[in-house]
Amino acid sequence: MSSGFFRFIVYLFITYLIILVLRFFLSARRKGQRSRPPRQLSGVMVKDEMCNTYLPEENALKEKLDGKEYYFCSRECRERFIELRKSQKGDSSL
Repeated sequence: MSSGFFRFIVYLFITYLIILVLRFFLSARRKGQRSRPPRQLSGVMVKDEMCNTYLPEENALKEKLDGKEYYFCSRECRERFIELRKSQKGDSSL
């Protein structure tokens, strides 16, 4: 009985050592991988023309119309703005 218990303890210890070695090598490999430096934000906030939301310029969708640059928080706002401009131009030509 003590021989079986001793064998169990030895197997448990060997398994523990294998896990430690694997964790060491896997963490060393992850540290060796190059990580991208965090992206620096400019701090410039721009206004979405449709929903009047302010958001960082880097995150905004940009559209240049008639020489002026417009910013949008989403594709939906951008598309609504373009449709509104088209309908306004159509009304002004009457």
